[in-house]
Amino acid sequence: MNNMPTMTKNLLVVNFLAYMATWVFELRGIDLTSLFGLHFFLASDFHFYQFFTYMFLHGSFMHIFFNMFALWMFGSVIERVWGPNKFLVYYICCGLGAGLTQELVQYADYSIQGLAAYEYVNAGGVQYTTDSYINLWTTIGASGAVYGILLAFGMIFPNERLFIIPIPFPIKAKWLIVGYIAIELFSALQSSGDGVAHMAHLGGMLFGFLLIRYWQKHPGSSQSFGRSKGMEFFENMKRRFDERQQKSNMHAEPTGRRETDAEYNARKRQNQEEIDAILDKIRRSGYDSLTKEEKQKLFDQSRNT
Repeated sequence: MNNMPTMTKNLLVVNFLAYMATWVFELRGIDLTSLFGLHFFLASDFHFYQFFTYMFLHGSFMHIFFNMFALWMFGSVIERVWGPNKFLVYYICCGLGAGLTQELVQYADYSIQGLAAYEYVNAGGVQYTTDSYINLWTTIGASGAVYGILLAFGMIFPNERLFIIPIPFPIKAKWLIVGYIAIELFSALQSSGDGVAHMAHLGGMLFGFLLIRYWQKHPGSSQSFGRSKGMEFFENMKRRFDERQQKSNMHAEPTGRRETDAEYNARKRQNQEEIDAILDKIRRSGYDSLTKEEKQKLFDQSRNT
């Protein structure tokens, strides 16, 4: 736990505390799932805050175990790449996207069944009022946010090989994600009534994909909350480099000839562009993506600043 990134650790703790609270309050006759689970938006028990609270509730130990195991395994990696604030924004957005997707799916089901025209509904041999029936449509779990994290891992490390039980050979992350999408889509279309919100899982992945693509096209939009300590170091190093370059007006070339202002400015501009390119590469793909030459140049520059 001490080596786990801060936000991943906090999310694990909050989810497990919420799970234990669910059972403690149930012994006192209070149903937290009914209060904080995400109800269908046309149901009387629906509240807007449920879009946020539903993703911290789970229905069984295996439900929370597998979600939190995936959060620990993949979330720790993604948080180290993005930093805690950007990681949390992504996690919450994927959870919200999953909830919105589930609401749309339920509305489609509500419309197809024509429930608005009925006062009572028979389900499983029991007669419900229509409002009571749609109040049963409650979604809980962090799966939508976790599936978004799986997608992020596949996009950031597409060729990373993973061993997934029961597959007897390593599989690249990008193909694993494609497989998950296919399985969830197939399960959703089967309409098996297994109690799993398959479309919510896909919704979490879709919103995660759209957010990552937005950040890729607008890198400055996530810098205010996505800068990790490692990135702050490189940004500070870049600033010191700029300040040092501004203090010098003339430098001698290796041949001993004094370079002109135009030559000096051109060389300074080229060095700056090279450093900027390296820092941008770190921001996009992490420090380990640098070549040996790029790491050496960055090291030499940091030593001279």
